[in-house]
Amino acid sequence: MAQAEKPELSRYRDRMDKAVQALKDEFASLRTGRASAALLDQVTVEAYGSQMPLNQCGSISVPEPRSISVSVWDKGLIVSVEKAIRNAGLGLNPVVEGQNLRIPIPPLTEERRKDLVKVAGKYAEQQKVAIRNVRRDANDDIKKAKNDGVVTEDDQKRMEKEVQDMTDAAIKRADEALKVKEQEIMQV
Repeated sequence: MAQAEKPELSRYRDRMDKAVQALKDEFASLRTGRASAALLDQVTVEAYGSQMPLNQCGSISVPEPRSISVSVWDKGLIVSVEKAIRNAGLGLNPVVEGQNLRIPIPPLTEERRKDLVKVAGKYAEQQKVAIRNVRRDANDDIKKAKNDGVVTEDDQKRMEKEVQDMTDAAIKRADEALKVKEQEIMQV
């Protein structure tokens, strides 16, 4: 039988930090009224018989605050790229200019802003669930170590408290990121 080990809490802290970072990455893809190349990160293009991320089909740049430019590398993919951007649910309508696509960013309406705040809230809740799952994994590992006699009951209580403190801190960071994003979205 394998020897049980004392759980390393830094592993769980890293996993919680990654969940918060994933939330910030998801927020970057939410439109806030100004152009950002990250807005197109979630767009996949039907190319060469498979789905490819848009950034593998062309270069994305932001020449001005209200528009994004996509320079498609293969002329044959221009129609596919245009279709992928239109169908991505971002409310964007690209304009084809030769081998480039110019994507004007329309100003957000009040209703669209409120919808984006709801989407941001969903993203935040998903990552908070992920953080709580890490806490559950950590506590399960601590209990197992206690049952295997690797840690004492006092160590178990101390470690569980430390895991709870890490969880609270990670959820607080996620809430702060959500609050900042909500303010950014609602700013006219």
